[in-house]
Amino acid sequence: MHYSLLMHYSEEAPAALPPEIMEQGRQAMASYAATLQAAGVLVGAEVLQPSSSTTTVRLRDGALQVQDGPFADTKEQLGGTFVIDVDDLDAALAWAREVPAVNWGVVEIRPGSTYTVDGVWTPNQ
Repeated sequence: MHYSLLMHYSEEAPAALPPEIMEQGRQAMASYAATLQAAGVLVGAEVLQPSSSTTTVRLRDGALQVQDGPFADTKEQLGGTFVIDVDDLDAALAWAREVPAVNWGVVEIRPGSTYTVDGVWTPNQ
């Protein structure tokens, strides 16, 4: 079963942190990713650029609307994801507890409904 671990945290915080603290955070996340990989549960991971670099699109009355910047105006933004393949929610919770970002933000666990491998959509079971 695929679960996405969605890491939400304040984007203002990194600018306020000393470089050595930021580096400790980067090393902790790299170590966590290596642990997931070694356990054979890591499907993929991404650190996202700041929400200020986003573009959102909507289709309204047949016209595509393109907007620069984040859709959500909140203090916490989606900062990165891990997709893991584990047996159940309990296993996903155990892995989410170890995400270093849980110390400075929120980690949302969301099961996928389908996934694709080599272009074939598969129900997430």
